[in-house]
Amino acid sequence: MRILLLGGTGQVGFELQRSLAPLGEIIAPSRAILDLMNKSAVEDYLNKKSLDLIVNAAAWTDVDKAEDHKVVARRLNADLPEQLVQYSTTNKIKLIHYSSDYVFKGSGSKPWNENSPIGPLNFYGQTKLEGDESIQQSSSNYLIFRISWVYGSRGNNFMNSMLKLAKNKTKLNIVSDQIGTPTPARLIAEVTALAIHTRLESGLYHLTPRGETSWHGFAQAIVDLGLQAGLKLTVSSKNVNPISTKEYPTLAQRPQNSRMDSSKLESALNIELPDWKSQLDLTFNECIK
Repeated sequence: MRILLLGGTGQVGFELQRSLAPLGEIIAPSRAILDLMNKSAVEDYLNKKSLDLIVNAAAWTDVDKAEDHKVVARRLNADLPEQLVQYSTTNKIKLIHYSSDYVFKGSGSKPWNENSPIGPLNFYGQTKLEGDESIQQSSSNYLIFRISWVYGSRGNNFMNSMLKLAKNKTKLNIVSDQIGTPTPARLIAEVTALAIHTRLESGLYHLTPRGETSWHGFAQAIVDLGLQAGLKLTVSSKNVNPISTKEYPTLAQRPQNSRMDSSKLESALNIELPDWKSQLDLTFNECIK
């Protein structure tokens, strides 16, 4: 099987290269080889390849900068998925794509399921929704995984940022009224590989570990693990202070409820997803090796 992986240098893409390798030949062009912003270049590249599967992990993920870089954000999050699904439909191959909890309005406390009403709060969320809809309307042979609070052992993400700050600060002020589930890139990649191997039925699925926490709770757990591992941190979990969203203004509005219901995926794959704390332990250990 020949698999085209886009976004292979990102934190999810990096893990996908490892998890998908046993399933076939991975083609993961760098930005120097394929400029995803160039629609014609992408079309030419696709037409020169004989592919069995496309896995799209490419995206504009900077939520705040999306508000000022709308052309780039829309191209990568909405137009590119539309272009890919047109190719995959014409050539009768499956497309796997990754979306976000930001397509929802972020209110209440009930976990969002695949049928929950949509209502993005910011431009990033709007572009991710547009990408989802173009795939769903154009093809019946796709998998969309909506993910949330993604982090990994490498790259710029919340876990690595907290560890860096905890080495240089005496206290941290972290938002405590936004609730969700930290989701490691490794788990996303492993579930993707399982979905391909088991030929998961086409459709939209939510993919996060079990359980929930706030950014504040997530930060405290990270600091605790760092201290237990003997890292030289200048902050303890007691000095990770909770603050409200209003006390930490951002350019783009953030959802306060990012809880995701992944029961559809668990049922379809006949698995029980792990809890977020055990996944943090694994990812942290990978980070400090």
